[in-house]
Amino acid sequence: MNFKDAQQDMSFAYLGGGTGVLVSGIIWCIAGLFAMFYNYQVSMLALFFGGMLIHPLSILIAKLLKRTGKHQTDNPLGKLAIESTMILFIGLFLAFYVSSLKVEWFFPVMLLAIGVRYLIFNTLYDNKVYWLLGGILMVSGMLCILFSADFIVGAFFGGITEVIFSLIILKQSTDNKLKNIPEQI
Repeated sequence: MNFKDAQQDMSFAYLGGGTGVLVSGIIWCIAGLFAMFYNYQVSMLALFFGGMLIHPLSILIAKLLKRTGKHQTDNPLGKLAIESTMILFIGLFLAFYVSSLKVEWFFPVMLLAIGVRYLIFNTLYDNKVYWLLGGILMVSGMLCILFSADFIVGAFFGGITEVIFSLIILKQSTDNKLKNIPEQI
């Protein structure tokens, strides 16, 4: 499988990654709501446990939208998708540790980690929108820290940003459906 076919396969199967971005954005907003109505710890745990649901829920949504939700077994980019998940584990470790020192930095550190991971998604899905999404999330994480934003600001900024970008990505993916269908399907 050549590189371009691998990207098209990933993009077709997962709607350009838009379903995962949508689910992630919703989970970030739920974590923000938990911070508003419960406490910081519940909010952080909501992001952590909700994050575990991103992949299965995004696959379900992809299937509901008539996509496979599964890339071809010989697609080398599938490994990159799994390997880039390590960024999230490191980000979570750092965010939980830093939050023990300054709780308001939990979501900003997560914004930085998620932003870095999204930069890789341009390679996975051949969509430069991910560079913009990643950049916005990283800059917003830095600004939350620099301007001592309240705890929930990062959660809602991350969530709303991801939901908006997911709609753009999903629109692009459905507009390019016929163009991006790999020959093997």
